[in-house]
Amino acid sequence: MEQRTFTVILQPETDPEFNGYYNAIVPALPGCFSYGANKEEALSNIKEAITVYLEDLESHGEPIPPDTVEQVKVAV
Repeated sequence: MEQRTFTVILQPETDPEFNGYYNAIVPALPGCFSYGANKEEALSNIKEAITVYLEDLESHGEPIPPDTVEQVKVAV
């Protein structure tokens, strides 16, 4: 499988019980998310989740969606 790049959104967990944890979401791949006890672990885990997600698409003959996410910050 060729190497691809996807936008990953990292969000700190808001539940005090999981202080320091991060959630990782891939907008281009619906339902593809993971988490970790810190940023590095969250990124490692989401790489694995993306790989499994893409392998599943490939095994079912489904196309891999392009990462067309545009990240923009808006001041209000």
